[in-house]
This record gives sequence, C-alpha cells and structure tokens, in this order.
Amino acid sequence: MLRQRAPHLLDAAQEEGARLLDLTEAAPTEAFDKPADDHELVALAVRRPLLELLLHRAVRALPGVAFGHGTAVRGLLLDPARSRVAGVVTDRGERVPARFVVDATGWKAAALTWLRKSRAPIGEDLVGTTQLRCFSRFYRLNAPGGDWPGPLNRGNAAGGIWDHYAAVVHPADNGTFAISVGALTSDPATTILREPAAFTAAARLSPYVAAWIEEGTATPLTDVHAITMPPNIMRSTARPGQRQIAGLFAVGDAACVTDPLFGRGMSLSLQHAFRLADLLDAHPTVGEHQSENAVRLAEEVHRPWYEQAVHDSRAYGGLWRARAEGLAPSPVPPAVQGRPSMADVARAAAVDAVVWRGFVRVLMGLDTPAEILDSAGFQDRVRTAPADRAPIGARPPTRQELLEAITARREG
Repeated sequence: MLRQRAPHLLDAAQEEGARLLDLTEAAPTEAFDKPADDHELVALAVRRPLLELLLHRAVRALPGVAFGHGTAVRGLLLDPARSRVAGVVTDRGERVPARFVVDATGWKAAALTWLRKSRAPIGEDLVGTTQLRCFSRFYRLNAPGGDWPGPLNRGNAAGGIWDHYAAVVHPADNGTFAISVGALTSDPATTILREPAAFTAAARLSPYVAAWIEEGTATPLTDVHAITMPPNIMRSTARPGQRQIAGLFAVGDAACVTDPLFGRGMSLSLQHAFRLADLLDAHPTVGEHQSENAVRLAEEVHRPWYEQAVHDSRAYGGLWRARAEGLAPSPVPPAVQGRPSMADVARAAAVDAVVWRGFVRVLMGLDTPAEILDSAGFQDRVRTAPADRAPIGARPPTRQELLEAITARREG
C-alpha cells in the first residue's frame, strides 16, 4: 500500500533504518519459481513509533494541515435533525466546524462516545471475544548491521503459534526487534511471564526464537509488557444496514478491530484510510449516498478479516484451554463449510510452493480468505499435499516443560 500510495514515506522509512523483508525466502523449496505478482510478497520491518513519526512528518508537510496538540475532541456538532455532522467540540469548549469528521481514535472508537453525548442513534456492533493475552519485550541486536541471528521461518517473523502458546520474533528497524509470547487470559500459571527471567526462559525454549536472545546477541530495551487482547469488533459506524450520521467516518481500528495476534491492524488501517480518501474525493457531497458508499467500503476492507479473526481466535482459545485443562481438544470446523482449515493449509504449505504462496497472501492480507481458500484448485492441492514430506522442524516445549522452566526461574 505504501509503495502504491506513498512511496516517499516508504523511502523515508528505509532511510531511517527500516528493512524490506522478502517473504519468499521462507518458501518450502529451493527451486521456488517467483511469478510476477510475488513482488507483493514483501513486508516492512519497522517499529510502530518510528512509522507513526514518519507519518506525522509527512502529513505536517501537506498544505492546509494544522495540528492541535494537547487538544481532545469531546463531542460532535450536528445539524438540527441530528442526521448530519457539522463539526466537533474540543475539551476547551472550542467549536470547530467541519464538512467531514474522521474518527481515527483506534479500538476505543471515540465517535461512539461523541454520538451518545449528542443523543444521536447508535447501531449495533458485531463482537467476537478473544481469550488470549500477550507478553512482549523490545530488544536491540548487539551487532545491528549484520545478518539476523536466525531464519525468519514465517517470512516476516520467526517463531510459531503452537498448541498451547505462541512465541514470535518481529524484526524492526536499526537492529531492534520485539518478542511476543501469547498465552490464555484465564491461565494463572502463565502470569509469571510478566517477569523478565520467566519471559526469557520461555523465549529460549521456543524454536526459531531462542537464537535471538542467546547470551551476547541482544540487549533488552524495555521491561516485559502484558496486554489483554481486545475483542474482535466490527463497529456499527462501519456496517451497512445501521443508521449512519452523514459526514462521520470511522477508519482503521475505530471501524474494525481484529485480534493483534494476527498482526493485520496497521495494514488494514492504511488500506482503509487511502481508499476512504479516494471515496470522499469521488463523492464529496455529504449525505446518505456518501455514507452508504463509505460503509460498503469499510465492509469490503474489514469484514473478511473480522470473520477470520473471530474464527481463529476461537480456535486457538479452545485449543489452548484444552491443553491447560489436560483435555483432548475439540475439532474446530472451518470458518466456511467446505473450506480447508488454516491448520491443514499450513501443513500443505510446508511442501507445496503454490499452497505456500496462497497461504502467505492470506496471512499478509493481500488476498481475502475467500479469494484463496475457496478456490477448487487450491483445495485440491491442500488435500493431495504429501504429509510424509513435511519437515518436522524443531519441537516446541510441552506445556509441562514450559511451566517448569518459567517457574524454575522464579524459584531460582
């Protein structure tokens, strides 16, 4: 999206130390033949604060832009019929007239609060709960100019999402990287991962992650941060069939939240923002027609990923809970009847370059699940992929091994 719509921003990121990652380096065969569209299989390794700083500078340089630092919007100005936005009211009481108001306040979706204060109608959100939490820590490589400490087996990351936890390295700019460890929210035994020693022990047991924090390889930049994943949400302000306030538009996470474990938020937000700008250029007249086009756009951009995230969050939550309780996990039906499960696709992708390419295009948000997974030819390749050729790879710790290691760190 940046290459198409803001190449100067992508250039600026690389000048500041961001790196482009060729995802095809993780393809399953040495004889991998890159088709023409594989130029899209590239990820940007950059810390979010750096990217946001560069975004800020790029917007500040645009004509007609003014920033109001330290100013918060506290409400909306509406027309007498309460059907159309006329501007905003700040926390200082300032009334700012506006033809459009864009809510880019992230998963908190402040526009819903503004609408309630204005006694305007609010529709119904779609909500899919998540049962996962994440522990993360930033590091800097002690030799930042060299090769990565280990292979990026996930293309843009290293690690895995296994049957009772996840551990993933996210490379970034200037030799920095983050390690994220995912666990069940309702699993008190893993709360100890908040402690640096326990977190390090878990990382060093995890395949593809351990190499990044071997002694002398990297220096921690932060403490361990713990977050509870927000639920998957499709906001009423971005859904067709709900009553909309004309001229008010939610974008990015304010329109739709998908589980951060799957890492799609920034990509979806950028796509939504650029396409919303196009829409407002093409349909500048505030009214019902403009609002209908805007919610259809939000539905097109976000709905497939909301549904996939709800399904995958439920699947991982159920699997991890079963492991925590010592029970056999229940089979998880596919998101759509007849569609192969993501687990089956991942197994086939380990030995079939065509399946791998489609799998990665879905993981990276380049194609929707329906566009890839519902293809009859793709499904045939998934079914016929030889299971005996799949590489075994390094074994992650069992739940008992993980708990023993992280508990021993506390006792030590």
